[in-house]
Amino acid sequence: MTKVWLPPKDCKYLAGVDEVGRGALAGPVVAVAVILPKDEKIKGLADSKQLRESRRLSLYSEIIDRAICFSVGRSESDEIDDVNILQATLNAMTRAVNNLRVQPDYVAVDGNVLPKWSYLSEFIIGGDGFVDSISAASILAKVIRDKEMIENDKQHPGYDFSSNKGYGTERHLSLLKDIGPSPIHRFSFAPLINR
Repeated sequence: MTKVWLPPKDCKYLAGVDEVGRGALAGPVVAVAVILPKDEKIKGLADSKQLRESRRLSLYSEIIDRAICFSVGRSESDEIDDVNILQATLNAMTRAVNNLRVQPDYVAVDGNVLPKWSYLSEFIIGGDGFVDSISAASILAKVIRDKEMIENDKQHPGYDFSSNKGYGTERHLSLLKDIGPSPIHRFSFAPLINR
């Protein structure tokens, strides 16, 4: 049975929000807020993790072309270390929504917690799999962060960021043990604590 979620009836501008990078050992958390046209469907929207890279890139271009607006919010590794990963994620989401060119009537956030803000909103667990605007936000956030981590691989070589995107793969952990952390690693995350 397919899950269905509908925004409030009088909602003209629904913003979907999702983030990428929460579980990584290095790099930022990137959140995106997207407002899609109400009466247009983009075929193939889904949780970014369920899509092949080529499909994500194709949908990324279509979302950019067809969205009413979108905005990116971020929290860097030093902020994550200062305030904790949950608060940094909520900060990134708040920045993304606050920077939208069109202010939303309602905000749907993937996950199980909301930032402290004044927007009418709700969280939707697994919403990136069945709420189009959240799926779109998931795709944009994933593509944006992946591209950035590929660039970080050039600036901080030796960690294989272009492949692992900062996540704790076996190879990444091995390289980290051999050469120590980079400036974009999160020192509040195991196995980096006390380094």
